[in-house]
Amino acid sequence: MSTRSEAGEPDLDAVMGERRRLINVTYRLLGSLAEAEDAVQEAYARWYALTPEQQQEIENPAAWLTTVASRICLNLLGSARARRERYVGEWIPEPVPDQSEWTGAAVDPADRVTLDESVNMAFLVVLESLTPAERVALILHDVFRYRFTEVAEIVGRTPAACRQLASSARRRLRAARQPDTPAGQRAEIVRNFKQAWQAKDIAALIGLLDPEAVATADGGGLALTFLDPIEGGEQIARAWMELADRVSSDMQLLERTVNGQPGLVAQSGGVTVTVFAFDVVGGRIKHIWVMRNPDKLRPWTTG
Repeated sequence: MSTRSEAGEPDLDAVMGERRRLINVTYRLLGSLAEAEDAVQEAYARWYALTPEQQQEIENPAAWLTTVASRICLNLLGSARARRERYVGEWIPEPVPDQSEWTGAAVDPADRVTLDESVNMAFLVVLESLTPAERVALILHDVFRYRFTEVAEIVGRTPAACRQLASSARRRLRAARQPDTPAGQRAEIVRNFKQAWQAKDIAALIGLLDPEAVATADGGGLALTFLDPIEGGEQIARAWMELADRVSSDMQLLERTVNGQPGLVAQSGGVTVTVFAFDVVGGRIKHIWVMRNPDKLRPWTTG
């Protein structure tokens, strides 16, 4: 998309039209929609702080905005580990719904994240293990197809160094990657998990869970949940049986798309209180991520 008018001046509508692309870049870099929105807002604030003459001198406003937003993300990633050490419980990337399921009244269509394999929860969790520079180099080059010369300008390193950063990130992703499970099978397994949970069928749950499965919850100190990961399929099944006994009568458990993958959403009175994401490997559930921090559930809330 051109961000200049026929007269060669910055096209303000086109400049603002870059917002959705910037949200998609920054969400993948940060794993947090709220932080992504803040980063994009700051990038636009810096654009509008320029004089008309300074804006006129920028050859490609879209590229300028991406560079500024990415540098903001790089700085945020540098401080994220320290901030998350103070976080109550486990920190899980913020879940996003399918395009047709964004229900938050305050969510602007331009803030909706386009779903592909680069936003599935398992991928985002592995990204958390990368250095900030590795994450920026990988996402900008491999996902958004920026040249390493462009990435180098953002990261502040040479193109060769950025190529090495992306290569190192790929190796770590490959080491963590599990064999793909067909989408239809993933959906069926999640549906069976929901039915077994509602039926309080512990044997069926154990059969759906990998013996070495792990369940991780994120309440952020704002919602009641388990703080330490639960390890082992049988232990998870027993924990979910305890949850089933505590579920209120008005609670609905719905099948939804979570970060592009089959997931579940628990609603009470039209308000989403929990989002469940699943990693299915070899026909069994390998990981469950339980998101209960209300600050991370804004796009899911109808009430």
